[in-house]
Amino acid sequence: MSQETVKDRAVTVEEARKIILDLPLKTLQSERIPIEEAYHRILSEDIYSQENLPGFKRSTMDGYAVCSADTFGASESLPVYLNIKGTIKMGMPAEIKINRGEAAEIPTGGMLPEGTDAVVMYEHTTRISDALVEILKPVAPGENIVMEDEDVRAGQVVLRKGHRLRAHDIGALAGIGITEVNVYKKPVVSIISTGDEIVPPAEPLSPGQVRDINSYNLYGLINQHGGVAVKKGIIRDEYSILRRVVEEALNDSNMVLITGGSSVGTRDYVSRIIDELGAPGVLFHRVTIKPGKPLIGGRINNTPVFGLPGHPVAVTVCFDNFVLPLLRRLTGENTRAYLPDSRTVKARVTHNLSSPIGREDHVRVKIEQRNGSLWAIPILGKSGLITTLVEADGIIVIPQHSSGIYEGDEVDVRLF
Repeated sequence: MSQETVKDRAVTVEEARKIILDLPLKTLQSERIPIEEAYHRILSEDIYSQENLPGFKRSTMDGYAVCSADTFGASESLPVYLNIKGTIKMGMPAEIKINRGEAAEIPTGGMLPEGTDAVVMYEHTTRISDALVEILKPVAPGENIVMEDEDVRAGQVVLRKGHRLRAHDIGALAGIGITEVNVYKKPVVSIISTGDEIVPPAEPLSPGQVRDINSYNLYGLINQHGGVAVKKGIIRDEYSILRRVVEEALNDSNMVLITGGSSVGTRDYVSRIIDELGAPGVLFHRVTIKPGKPLIGGRINNTPVFGLPGHPVAVTVCFDNFVLPLLRRLTGENTRAYLPDSRTVKARVTHNLSSPIGREDHVRVKIEQRNGSLWAIPILGKSGLITTLVEADGIIVIPQHSSGIYEGDEVDVRLF
C-alpha cells in the first residue's frame, strides 16, 4: 500500500500495527547496572555461566548419604544395616570418605561425601544406635540428590539478549556469581498535552475547562511498561508553540506522544507538524477502531510520533494497541507473538453487544463471579468518561468482521 493511499482513508487495526512494527528504529545504548536494579530491565547481551550450579553434589532431603548399591533389596521385613561414619554439616565441605557398608548423616543441601551417590530419607530409616542405621527402603543412583551441574553447566547460556529480567532470573544470576549485567537504556517517551481547555490538576476550573487526565494516565502506562515518561506540559492550540515543543521533544526522546490534537478541525496542527519536521511524516490518520479512530501514526526521521485522541478511554485503547507494541520494541525486548501481551481470562458476557462490521470495538468490562463462573459486565459510556476505565477490570474486543457478541458468549478479557 502506498503512503498516500493510507493517508486518504482509515486503516484497519492490523494495517496500523504492521506499519508501526515495520518502522526502522534506532538501537538504544546499553548500560551496566547491579542485578538489584535490573528487575524488569532488558538484557543487551547473552549471559553465559562461568561455573556449574550448584557446583557440588548436594542432598535434596534430610537423611543418610549412601552408596545406592548397599540398599538394593532393603525392605521393612528385611532391612539393610549400615555403619554411620559421620555427619555432614551444612555449608561445609564433606571431608569424610564413605566406604561400602557405611553411611553419613546429611541435611537438605548438604554436600555428598566421596563414595556416595544417593540419599535415603529419614522416613525410610530407623536409627539403631549412634553408630548404626537400619535402611528400610532401597534408593536408586542419583535419588534425592542434585548433581554438581544439574541446574547450570559452565559455558551454558543462561539468559538471552532481549530477555526481560524477572525476579527468579535475578536469583539465577546471583546463584552463578553474576552481580552486574548489561541492559538497554530505557526509552524516553515525551508526552505533550494540547488544548486551550486543559488545565493542571491543582488549578481551579473555569467554565469550559477540564483538568489534565491524559498525561498522568500515559505517564503511568509508559513507566509501567519499561519506558521513561517525560511530561512536556500543556500546550495551547497555537501552531508555532506546538511545533517548537515537538522539535524540542524530538531532540531528547525516543518517542513522542501528542494528546488532544488528532481530531479533524481548524485547530488540528499535529498532522501538519509531523509532515513538516521530517520524513516520512504521517503514515496513517484514522484507524477503524472504537474508541480511538482519530489516531495519527507517524515518524519524524528516526523518531516515532503519535497523535492520540483527546478522550481518556481512547488514549488507553490506542496506547495498548499501537503505542505499547512499539515501546516494547524500543526497550529491546524480544517478544513472542504466540504469548499474550497482557493477562487474560475467559468470561461470559452478560449482555448482547452490537457492533458495525468493519470496525473493531473495544468494550470496557467489569468481572464478577456467579455460581463459580466468571462473567463480563459491559461498562458502557462515552470515551471521554474516565470512570468507565476506573470501574473496569479489563477490555473485550469485538473483531471488525463481527456484528457483535451475544449474551452468554465466552470471550477473552484483557485485564488492565
